Amino acid sequence: MIETYSDIPRLYTALAEWLYCVLYIVLFPRRWGKAATVLLCGAGLSVQAAFLILTVNVPLYLWLPVMAAAVVLMYVLLALCTEGTPVLTGYHCAKAFLVAEFAAALEWQLDSLLVMCFGDFPAILKIMLLPGVYGAVFYLVFWTEKKMQLYKYCRQITGKETLYASSIAVLAFLFSNVSYIVLNAPVRAEEAAGIFYMRTLGDLCGLVALYAFQTKVCEYIVEKELAAVKSMYRKQYDQYRYYQNSMDMIHMKYHDLKHQITGLRGETDEEKRKEWLDRLEEELDENRLIEQTGNYVLDTMLAAKVFQARKNQIRITCVADGKLLNFMHVTDICTIFGNALDNAIESVVTLEDQTRRLIHVVLSRQKAFILINISNYVEGDMELKNGEIPKTSKQDTENHGYGLKSIRQTVEKYQGSMSIQVKNRWFELRILIPQQDEGQGNS
Repeated sequence: MIETYSDIPRLYTALAEWLYCVLYIVLFPRRWGKAATVLLCGAGLSVQAAFLILTVNVPLYLWLPVMAAAVVLMYVLLALCTEGTPVLTGYHCAKAFLVAEFAAALEWQLDSLLVMCFGDFPAILKIMLLPGVYGAVFYLVFWTEKKMQLYKYCRQITGKETLYASSIAVLAFLFSNVSYIVLNAPVRAEEAAGIFYMRTLGDLCGLVALYAFQTKVCEYIVEKELAAVKSMYRKQYDQYRYYQNSMDMIHMKYHDLKHQITGLRGETDEEKRKEWLDRLEEELDENRLIEQTGNYVLDTMLAAKVFQARKNQIRITCVADGKLLNFMHVTDICTIFGNALDNAIESVVTLEDQTRRLIHVVLSRQKAFILINISNYVEGDMELKNGEIPKTSKQDTENHGYGLKSIRQTVEKYQGSMSIQVKNRWFELRILIPQQDEGQGNS
């Protein structure tokens, strides 16, 4: 009876380890094209199977090193085929290994049970059992990972999370594979059966623990992102209040100075004095921050950003019908234009050629939509990260992109859409919002 509970064939183990590496290769961005990825995966299956089959008769004390080497081969395949840091690849590898152990244990347990119950059951059932079990586990894991939108969160996985995930996988593997050691010693059939079941149960418990941990990680990252986005909201609104007070003071000073010039002009007839006064008046007109758009909040934000841009030799041109935004809340206007213009200014200020420090702002009606287009000149090829967020050269990559995320969330509040593209050396942030009635106003 003990023979019924023989160890899992090494080919089955190799197939499981390879298949669940392929699962994560399918789930996450690939390093190479489809043809190259298929070739690498084919080579990976050959190497994995050959290694485990050739080491089937190694002494028991070499069993753990052999399994460790098999995990290294899984890691190499993932590293060759998927984009990501070594830490992120290690996180994927730990999950793929534990899923593979569970699928292989479950399939072989069902196979052994069928042998016990029906004897030498038809070969066709044996052939169907392997892809059936592996395929079902593959689908369940794939569905779970996709439902959790894992790639969004995995980009923020650190070494600590990878260490915890690897520890869970190792402990589950050691606990479940006590059976491998014990089954190499003479035991009764009942004991062998219990130990055999423990392998599948141990791997299942490890998977539950791993996904419980991953759920907590995802929740933490979501909370962290929400806190960062809310912080961006507050920052832009606080800036608006500060700008509002500053602009009121500037306008007062502007009008006072205009009156002073008028008085001085009437007091003297000296030609040079007149020329100086004319020049001063022209400078005042040139440095008027922004024409009125019809929306006081937008005027304040634009004026402040124009003032900031001029200090850095940046030219902002604006064609805007601010009345189109009268239905929008003040914080939402601040979030969209504050973050977008901050990003644009931050981008062009690094350009050595000051004549290319250009930013265009357009706010207009486009059929049944409000179009907001904010564009700035860029040098070289700008690479978009996942088609959405531009990659950054900053060291603080973890907190990069929250401005655009807050813009997107704000736009989606109004059933709008946001897109990004780089075309002919111009980076464009394009927003479309359905026109709405002026219900709440920008209070």
